[in-house]
Amino acid sequence: MGQYADLLFFNRDFNCLVAVELKRGPFKTAYLGQLSGYLRVLDDYERREHESPSIGLVLCKDMNRAFVDYIIQDYNKPMGVATYKTSVDMSSELLDALPPIDGLKALLEGDGD
Repeated sequence: MGQYADLLFFNRDFNCLVAVELKRGPFKTAYLGQLSGYLRVLDDYERREHESPSIGLVLCKDMNRAFVDYIIQDYNKPMGVATYKTSVDMSSELLDALPPIDGLKALLEGDGD
């Protein structure tokens, strides 16, 4: 199996694996098929007997909510689609609430306490 989800988490409250696909552009219907395939593999090969079925999320730059809601109803796996914002799209109020980039880099590199 040569394809992998972009991010994989475990949600303790839902007791399941969560696969996240990150997409730079607008939503495409093919993303749901790709994500559905990842969920099938996770449930067949990684999910443990006591865990709930895996959940999938597509994060894309833009989408038409009505179109996504219409298309996603034919999939039987628990999946969702959401959009994200980059710093260019954020209000100054939100940007001011974020920690400075140097602080984040230090945390990721293990230099922050």
